[in-house]
Amino acid sequence: MTPPARAPSPVTETFFARVAVNIPTLSGVFDYHLPENLLGRVGAGHLVTVPFGKQTVQGVVLELTATPAVAETRPVLDLLDPLPALTAAQIALARWMADYFLAPLAAVIDLMLPAGLSQQADVLYRTADSGPQTVNHGLPSTVHGQIANRLLELLKTRGPLRGRQIDRHFSRVDWRKTAEALARRGVLTRQSVLPPPSVRPKFVRTAQLAVPPAEAEAALSDLGKTEATRARRQAALRFLIEEPQAVNVSWVYAASGCTLADLQELAERGLIVLRETEIWRDPLAKIEPGGPEETPPDLTADQQKAWEAIEAAFASPVASQPFLLHGVTGSGKTELYLRAAAEAARRGKQALILVPEIAITPQMVRRFLARFPGQVGLVHSRLSDGERYDTWRRARLGLLQVVIGPRSALFTPLPNPGLIVLDECHDSSYYQAEPPFYHAETAARQYARLCGAVCILGSATPSVVQRYQAESGASLRLALPRRIVQPNLPPVEVVDMRAELKSGHRAIFSRVLIENLARVLDSGQQAILFLNRRGAATYVFCRECGHVLKCPNCDTPLTYHIESPASRSGQAEEARPATSDLRCHRCNYRRRMPQTCPACGSRQIRAYGLGSEKVESEVQALFPSARTLRWDWETTRQKDAHEIILSHFAAGRADILIGTQMLAKGLDLPRVTLVGVVLAEVGLHLPDPFAAERTFNLLTQVAGRAGRSALGGRVILQTFQPDHYVIQAASAHDVDGFYARELEERRRLGYPPFARLVRLEYRALDAAKAEAEARRTAEKIAAWLTAEARRETTLIGPAPCFFAKTAGWHRWQIILRGPDPASLLRGRELPGWRVEVEPISLL
Repeated sequence: MTPPARAPSPVTETFFARVAVNIPTLSGVFDYHLPENLLGRVGAGHLVTVPFGKQTVQGVVLELTATPAVAETRPVLDLLDPLPALTAAQIALARWMADYFLAPLAAVIDLMLPAGLSQQADVLYRTADSGPQTVNHGLPSTVHGQIANRLLELLKTRGPLRGRQIDRHFSRVDWRKTAEALARRGVLTRQSVLPPPSVRPKFVRTAQLAVPPAEAEAALSDLGKTEATRARRQAALRFLIEEPQAVNVSWVYAASGCTLADLQELAERGLIVLRETEIWRDPLAKIEPGGPEETPPDLTADQQKAWEAIEAAFASPVASQPFLLHGVTGSGKTELYLRAAAEAARRGKQALILVPEIAITPQMVRRFLARFPGQVGLVHSRLSDGERYDTWRRARLGLLQVVIGPRSALFTPLPNPGLIVLDECHDSSYYQAEPPFYHAETAARQYARLCGAVCILGSATPSVVQRYQAESGASLRLALPRRIVQPNLPPVEVVDMRAELKSGHRAIFSRVLIENLARVLDSGQQAILFLNRRGAATYVFCRECGHVLKCPNCDTPLTYHIESPASRSGQAEEARPATSDLRCHRCNYRRRMPQTCPACGSRQIRAYGLGSEKVESEVQALFPSARTLRWDWETTRQKDAHEIILSHFAAGRADILIGTQMLAKGLDLPRVTLVGVVLAEVGLHLPDPFAAERTFNLLTQVAGRAGRSALGGRVILQTFQPDHYVIQAASAHDVDGFYARELEERRRLGYPPFARLVRLEYRALDAAKAEAEARRTAEKIAAWLTAEARRETTLIGPAPCFFAKTAGWHRWQIILRGPDPASLLRGRELPGWRVEVEPISLL
């Protein structure tokens, strides 16, 4: 393929670069020739700039070739980094992912570049008229004209802006068509721009002694004309005499009270050296290693058996099948990860340790820092761009032995990965639910094959598909059926909340849960209260007419929130009353709680249901002296919030931890002896074939937080459906029984693992347009199925999505089910459609 461009002059160079340009919607690659100044400097994996049409864009070189695919090529313009940005294995993985997940190659490659380094071309807009008067844009006073007025006012107020900057001011508005019309009238000007990388190495000024200490000591008496000057310079020089290494000058200022001028004078005299020194922005620099002692503990018999299989895989000359490490909560899976990482290091290779959530990275990081001090890197989205960039560069240079993080950590450019671990491999957060869609587990399996690395998938509740693959020979199952400290899993008591209501007990906590909370508080232990919700109430409705308040953008019920003074900063707490509002958790729309019903005018408007804030207030009402912490989406939005909350609870600074799904993510809290699930059946009846599995996994995992020490523990599940097979299986810790029943149900319905799925979703601001496009595309796909005689592939739909409207966009979907439905779409264009291969939800 060749980029759209005017024909350039003939090329005489012998080397050409095949480049994936950074335009996310493009799947193809384009050939460019290397000018003389770049010959020998550019190779596979390098980040370059190239011309593309009238734009200059970034691109990654996939390979060099002596025979371009086209007769005329344009030149590579510049090399942005002397070292390759991608390894050969990463390039192979990107190509595989683009093909397997039907994703644009450029979008997949962008996953592998750190934020700030990867840049996309944009258009800079400015008004042609620089005067203060209103521009006559000539557009009619319709919506088109209103958008024009808003756009021109924005540009006059803010000055020239890039397209992506303007996007933030025009939510759900197609302002670009208006901008094109204004440009044709000469009211606006447009210019293609490529922003430079926004990240770069960080340098600090350092000072270091340049002479032997004795010579510096001899110079102390003659360092200035005034006593104050001499004192400052003497203090600075004495500090540097005691510090043999280069020191950040800010430390010298703090220790001695000196100024930069003082240090420059000492440098002029040849006593010290001032230089600019690069420093690494390391988010782990302040974290103290924790967890077990650095010496590995003895393994249990179950662990030893599993370890022997893993250790043998490292010695195998060919890549082994992935291991499914199926171990109950507290069975010692992490210890096997640590040993595997040490074995990879012994063989000169590195380890990637993936965790499902940022929430559990602090515990995992401390365990690995204890074994690999100074050799662990952390990658996740809450870090600053500079921290992520420096971790990426350290990994690329081979300075890190272990990299830990959520799914994005899989794309860290380690030189020679020897181990890839997915802890809690069943977790839905390993699936990226926004373009480009991909599942990190599937990608990790392929990456391990490409690198010849050992791959370990660990979970107490592997998915039905993962366990079926192990039983079918696609992976090797290693069992850890017993806990290390407490061999038996905690007993689970199911409380029928219907019986509680019949007996006149209408509180959100059952009597048995209240009694057990009191016992835990009296004994100085800790409890977890789990709720699969957030906010103070599930929805707000009118008791008079039944009207439910919904988000105008998403058509989903608004959630009632109460913000306590302790969760905000600023004025004194006693002067800050609690505030409340209604929020949409899909688009963040907010409004005040109305006094009357918008539909009928009644004042019988009430908040109904439960949320984590409501649970916390009820706990505080029942146990005023109890120290509570909330761990949910609202309380963890700030950087390092996960670690702060977890460290406070682990240190015993709170008695009861109240939270949502984050609490089910593999946390190890030995002092927790009680877990209470406030409403166990939430999410069980969603119209999704994976709803039962999600609920079972969640309940089993959160129950596993109790009884992980010699203190023992118990679990209380409150439910209005105590006889449901999911509740029964979770309460009995019956993973095998649930798997057998769910597998048979999937077989009957024809869902994974007995078929593969592809989900296609179309979004439009206009409801009629979304429906029309969905029906038109369904007819087209049906014709493809007929033409290729794919009788085993079923087309389901089109139909509105369960959440039919999100952030103002109307959503319709089509499901393809069959042996290989993705192959039907490969090579076919479906503009505007979001295509998910092997989705984890059909909502």
